[in-house]
Amino acid sequence: MSEKSFVATLLLSFFLGSLGVHRFYVGKIGTGILMLLTLGGLGIWTLIDFIIIAVGKFTDSEGRLIKS
Repeated sequence: MSEKSFVATLLLSFFLGSLGVHRFYVGKIGTGILMLLTLGGLGIWTLIDFIIIAVGKFTDSEGRLIKS
């Protein structure tokens, strides 16, 4: 279980997801930069990440689940 906040990750994804801020927050710097450059894969990548976070399957940089 990750020490990162589920609610914070979900809200960052919803409001700033196309900039990849939620990925920077959980320590995934490389994919955060890619999301920033592609504007969240033109929204598709952002939507997929939001769904994965909402169902509790999103992990931090060390592979630990971010759950509520």
